[in-house]
Amino acid sequence: MESMSESSESSESSESASSSPTSSSSASAASSVSAAHVTTLRRFNRYFTRRIGALDDHYLGQDRPLGEARLLFEIGTGASLKDLRTRLGLDAGYLSRMVRALEGQGLVRVTVHPTDSRLRLAEPTPAGRDELAEQNRRADDLAEGLLRGLSGTQREQLTEAVAVAERLLRLAAITVGAVDAASADARACLAAYAAELDERFPEGYAAADLVSPERFAVFLIAYEEERAVGCGALCALDTGTAEIKHLWVHPGARGLGLGRRLLTELEHTAAERGHRTVRLDTHRALKEAAAMYRTGGYTEIPAYGDNPHAGYWFEKPLPH
Repeated sequence: MESMSESSESSESSESASSSPTSSSSASAASSVSAAHVTTLRRFNRYFTRRIGALDDHYLGQDRPLGEARLLFEIGTGASLKDLRTRLGLDAGYLSRMVRALEGQGLVRVTVHPTDSRLRLAEPTPAGRDELAEQNRRADDLAEGLLRGLSGTQREQLTEAVAVAERLLRLAAITVGAVDAASADARACLAAYAAELDERFPEGYAAADLVSPERFAVFLIAYEEERAVGCGALCALDTGTAEIKHLWVHPGARGLGLGRRLLTELEHTAAERGHRTVRLDTHRALKEAAAMYRTGGYTEIPAYGDNPHAGYWFEKPLPH
């Protein structure tokens, strides 16, 4: 049973990172990346970073480089150093040096979390809040200046192109790997999946309806910046047929195409394990999921299994 609010690849349907996934070969990565694609992306990176002043030691004309300015922005009204490390993907030592630099400038102060002495909090001082307000004003002016040279139609085109680029870059940065189905991340994903189905199904859905972990041949989790944002499992029906179960995407990661990517990863894994056919079922309330399967090469078949929530049954042949 799949729980994704998805109509095609562009719109889809725990945040613990206590277990690390083992590397999973990606079907999407199986096709080689062309040198032209690499060159184009690198050329854009060079142009954009230069155009917004990322190379300037005085970003936006203020007395700090882009790294410190970005850190001040991310601290906002206050954030733990642990959260900042995860969010920005920074080495702990490098983050500490930047925080100390902002402290030395009188822009932030570091305190102990009031309820967890293990956590340190970075908070802006009054001067830091003023500096951040000025930084946001200058950044808005920079963006407005860039857009002013375009017509209204061109601005719309650029805005749409940037939104597409952000979506695809987020999807590209997500990693998918196999984990223990009994791990904390797996349990968190399955609990969120069951809770969502309980809301969407007229008859409800209980956690007891989940497939037991020992039945999973493979359990995949998608991670975005160390947060579990999706999952899917594979069960072996027989030597030639595998079944996809519990395909789910966190609401915050929907619209990226992650549901289809997880589906493709599971199909690829099933083929690697020697299966020639993959099956799945879904509830009639999840019409968007059924649409994704149909456009993904699945054909509707007669009912199989004893899932009381199933309303559609699908099958797809796998490449040898």
